[in-house]
Amino acid sequence: MFDQAELRRTAPAMTYEQLLEAVRYEGAYPDAPRAAESVRQVLGALGRRLTGEERVELAARLPAEAALAFTAQPPELDELTGWGFVKDLAARTGTSPAAARWDTGAVLSVVARLAGPELLARILRALPGGYALLFGQIELAPGRTA
Repeated sequence: MFDQAELRRTAPAMTYEQLLEAVRYEGAYPDAPRAAESVRQVLGALGRRLTGEERVELAARLPAEAALAFTAQPPELDELTGWGFVKDLAARTGTSPAAARWDTGAVLSVVARLAGPELLARILRALPGGYALLFGQIELAPGRTA
């Protein structure tokens, strides 16, 4: 079990401005406001999918503004594959699936660095198949080991 008070004491590895700059770079966005919009949308969508200890620990590793976007809505009960996640994001934001996939990769590749390998592995185990690629990770077929 984890101590929620201890998690709250952990300072995020980067500021919100650093997060936006990293996402702006990853997504080749023209400016910070465009990166901020992607961060808000993608983290909100991820927050609807992730539950339990992984949700709490990831929120603690994000800058406060990003954690608020991540936890703004309660998790939904339906499970979406990685591709379902992208299609749902596209529908909610009024963009194409290709644009939603681009935004997802730009944001979640930075989130993967903030999460670290151990938490990221737990997050990927908690989510249905297809999310590893969204986080910039390889995904092995079930039953195979690296």
